[in-house]
Amino acid sequence: MNSTATAPAAPLEGVREGNERLVALTEPAGAKVRALIAREGQGDFLRVAISGGGCNGLSYKLRFTPEPNRGDILVRTAGASVLVDPKTALYLKGTLVDYSDKLIGGGFKFTNPNAKASCSCGESFSV
Repeated sequence: MNSTATAPAAPLEGVREGNERLVALTEPAGAKVRALIAREGQGDFLRVAISGGGCNGLSYKLRFTPEPNRGDILVRTAGASVLVDPKTALYLKGTLVDYSDKLIGGGFKFTNPNAKASCSCGESFSV
């Protein structure tokens, strides 16, 4: 874990502590998340959500948020604080998020053991 992480360390009211068995970031993904948090200034938490849509029925959504919602699960991974709502957690369990800065095919990539099928872009899946 990076010692320069800005992740809050105190327990948050109404938020459960999770672990990397739910979702984990690789070191490159954690470094990119920390850099984006510093650059964007939208909040110190990365929210990972799943919504309907995409070419396979479900798609991943990433956004920064300044604070968790009641009932969220907080996972501290690769120097970042990741928030997952309980409904998303059902689909996300065991997911690894990586990051590549390649010009073609770069960006965040999800390896989700629950996905029965996923599209070539890696942004949508089905269960």
